[in-house]
Amino acid sequence: MRFVVSHTTFISLALILFSLWLLFRLWPVILVVVVALFILGTLSPIVLWLEARRIRRGFGIAIVFTGVITLVSLAVMLTVPSMVAQGAALFEREPAFRAALADHLAHYHLSAPFADWLRTFSYNTPGNRVGATAFAYSLRIFQVAAYGLSALFLALYMMIDRDRLRGGLFAVIPRRHHIRLTRVMLNLETIVGAYIRGQLITCFLIGAFTFVLLTACGVENALALAVFAAAADILPYIGAVLSIAPAGLAAIGHSPTAGAIVILAMLAYQEFESRLLIPKIYGRTLRLPSSVVFFALMAGWALMGLLGALLALPVAATIMMLIEELRVDLPGEQEQAADTILRARDDLEEAEYERRTAGVAAEQAAAIAVEISVDRRNQDLYPEHSP
Repeated sequence: MRFVVSHTTFISLALILFSLWLLFRLWPVILVVVVALFILGTLSPIVLWLEARRIRRGFGIAIVFTGVITLVSLAVMLTVPSMVAQGAALFEREPAFRAALADHLAHYHLSAPFADWLRTFSYNTPGNRVGATAFAYSLRIFQVAAYGLSALFLALYMMIDRDRLRGGLFAVIPRRHHIRLTRVMLNLETIVGAYIRGQLITCFLIGAFTFVLLTACGVENALALAVFAAAADILPYIGAVLSIAPAGLAAIGHSPTAGAIVILAMLAYQEFESRLLIPKIYGRTLRLPSSVVFFALMAGWALMGLLGALLALPVAATIMMLIEELRVDLPGEQEQAADTILRARDDLEEAEYERRTAGVAAEQAAAIAVEISVDRRNQDLYPEHSP
C-alpha cells in the first residue's frame, strides 16, 4: 500500500505548523489583545450610556478612561504603601510567628511532626531560594503592569476607532453572516462586562469583609491580608478558600480565640459567596450552572494555570453562547418548535439587512446590523414593549 500526500495537504500542514509557531511566539501580544477586549467590553456600556444622555462619544470616552485611571491611581496610592509596609512587618515577624504557631501545634499529637518541621525550617537551605524567587516575582509584576498599561491604551484606541475597525471586519466577512456576527459580538460584550463587574463586586466584598473582621479581632497587618484575600478571590470558589489560610494563620499568631473566630467567619463567608453570590452574579448573566463553573475552573487551571482559571468562565460562557447563536444541533437534542421560530426570525432579519444595506458602505452596514441586533435583543429582554 502506498500513501501519497498531495501538495495541498503538505502546504496545509505547513501552514498549520507555522500558525502554531506564530501563536506561541506572539502569545504575549495575543494576551494583551484579549485583555484589551475585556476592558473594551467592560467600558463600552458606560460610554453607550453616556451617549444616550446626549454626551458626545469622544467626550464620553475621555470621561470614562479618566475616571478609571483616577480610581486605579487612588487605589494604588491608598493601599500599596500601607500594604508593602505591612507585608514587610509580616516578614520581619515571621520567625516569632512561626515559633508561636509551632508551640500551639506541639500540644496536639497529630500536628506535632508539623511543629517540629516549622522549628527546623530555614530559609538558607540549598533548596530554598526565597530571595531569587522574590526577585523573579518582582520582575514578573513589573512585566504584568507593563502589559496591563499596553492593554488599557489599546482598548482606548479600539474604542476611539470603533466604527472604522468594525467596518473593516464587516468588509472581509460575507454579508450573509453580518447579522449573526453582530449578535455574537453583542453577546460577547455582555459576557465580558458581566464577568468583570462580577469580579470587581466579589473581590471588593471579600476584601472589605476580611479587613473589618481582622481589624475587629485585633489582628495586625489587616490591610495587607485583606488585599491578598481580594486578589485571591479572582478565582471563583477556589479563591475564597485560598484567602482563609493567611488570614487564619495571622489570627492564630495573635491568639487562638481570634484564630478560631477568623477561620469560622471566613468559612461562613466562603459558603455564602459560593452558594449565593457567585450563582447570582455569574450564573444569571453568564447562564452557567454551578457544576459547569466548577468544571471550567478545574479545566482552565489544568490547561493554562492561573491564566486559564481566570479565562475559564468567559470562555465557557462564550462556547455555550456560540452553540446557541450558530444554531448548532447537539447529538442528543431534538429540534423544538422554538428552534423553528428562531430560524424564521433569523431569516427575516437577514432579509431586512440585505434590503437596507444594498449599495451601502461597510461602516454604515455595520451600524445597521447593530441596530437590528439591538432591537432583537430588546424584544427578547422586554417582550411586553415589543410591537
